[in-house]
Amino acid sequence: MTFHTLWWVWMAAALVMAILEVLAPGFVFLGFAIGALAVSLILLNTGLVLGLPVLLLLFAGLSLVAWLALRRFFAMPKGQVKRFEGDINDR
Repeated sequence: MTFHTLWWVWMAAALVMAILEVLAPGFVFLGFAIGALAVSLILLNTGLVLGLPVLLLLFAGLSLVAWLALRRFFAMPKGQVKRFEGDINDR
């Protein structure tokens, strides 16, 4: 059994990407973390032994879906722009 078929490796990758999201916010790494978590749960619950190309394709597809869902859920309403009038350090 190779490392990419182990569910806990994908879970560890999801944890690392979630930590990276905290350090560099913007919902970029969070989409990848959700994709890795989903692949981990699929491997854990189904017991499938898939090849690396199939797992990477599954990871990419699930990450894209997660990123699109996050973008839709957390986006500003259409036509609105976020403005900052003052600096947090101005008091």
